[in-house]
Amino acid sequence: MTLDFYTNPMSRGQIVRWALEEAGAPYNEHIIQYGPEMKGEAFLAVNPMGKVPAVKHNGKVVTESSAICAYIADAFPEAGLGPTDEERADYLRWLFFAAGPLENAITSKSAGIEPTEEQMRTFGFGNFDLTIGALKDWLAQNDYICGERFTMADVYIGANIDFGLQFGTVPKDPVFEAYAQRLQQREAYGKAKARDGALIAEMQAAQEG
Repeated sequence: MTLDFYTNPMSRGQIVRWALEEAGAPYNEHIIQYGPEMKGEAFLAVNPMGKVPAVKHNGKVVTESSAICAYIADAFPEAGLGPTDEERADYLRWLFFAAGPLENAITSKSAGIEPTEEQMRTFGFGNFDLTIGALKDWLAQNDYICGERFTMADVYIGANIDFGLQFGTVPKDPVFEAYAQRLQQREAYGKAKARDGALIAEMQAAQEG
């Protein structure tokens, strides 16, 4: 069944589009504009948070980029993006790590928040250096999150690394740069980026006009 994809090209919807392209999933695209439309009654019926991305499939709504990525891997198993039994522990560990500690560490640093020694004991991510160092150490030993094979965990985690390198929220370390370069070579990555890039260009042209 075709999936409904609610997004804005200047959002984390870029992650989900990449996931959909990797899965070869059929989807209807719904571009939700920031402002009244995103906070309007129609979209709030999809996501009461008034945020994109979101997907609707088989009558159910899924929000949160990491959850959507995992859902797509499960909903379209023929793409082989979910973990094998042997890969499952690493897949779940790092997918949840990226959605929790990594996102919190990056967001806190961007907001200028540096946890004290005492706060590090209660903050789930400790601090930025501890969090980013853990992921770097893992990727220094593995081409992909689950070892030698690309999975949906690489879409979510890779998108965060790719974005972070581009906008300076992740350090330009050779380990992260090599990982991002491997992902950028994927056909689905290029296809997703091209579509969102075209949509962004259309929006900018409309604003200028």
